[in-house]
Amino acid sequence: MFDAVARRYDVTNDVLSLGQDRRWRKAVIAAVDPQPGERVLDLAAGTGTSSQPFADRGATVVPCDFSLGMLQVGKAARPHLPFTAGDGTRLPFADDTFDAVTISFGLRNIVDPVAGLAELQRVTRPGGRLVVCEFSHPTWTPFRTVYLEYLMKALPAISRAVSSSPDAYVYLAESIRAWPDQEGLAVLVAEAGWRRPEWQNLSGGIVALHRATN
Repeated sequence: MFDAVARRYDVTNDVLSLGQDRRWRKAVIAAVDPQPGERVLDLAAGTGTSSQPFADRGATVVPCDFSLGMLQVGKAARPHLPFTAGDGTRLPFADDTFDAVTISFGLRNIVDPVAGLAELQRVTRPGGRLVVCEFSHPTWTPFRTVYLEYLMKALPAISRAVSSSPDAYVYLAESIRAWPDQEGLAVLVAEAGWRRPEWQNLSGGIVALHRATN
């Protein structure tokens, strides 16, 4: 499915999020706070749009994704980044490899999210940090109703005009609707072995940043 959307993935995300995806990426960078020389894993990196800012800050970033189609598009656009194919539940890295690990809008797509979070913990050094950026539940009830209407009706309709694989965005809407709320995801993060999980709402809770320490 993600191979099929790779070609127009970044453009489609920009349209569907009304440009908010750029703000969310900046929030991820601020939360991770990468330092020069640190090693950062960007899981579910797709085409590497989320990875490039880490390299710009002087960190050694490894963009990793399960979709070979995404990696091919990313490598063509950013040949200087070490794109790596990997399964989120069986990462191809040794224990304690990274100073920080992050995953944006990809945890929902791992078959077992807790196993994915535990695998991220395995490859993070003691004291290292986790940042998860994921769709969540708007905190204001009237807005939540409008948002769900957009998800289930407008989003698939818009994707037919701009995406190279509109059916993928029907799945996107359904997976967002079924995803745990902010507290529910914090529970999963702790269950996977991470310490002191906390979250920050973005765009009224449409997206939440979850942070934790190894």
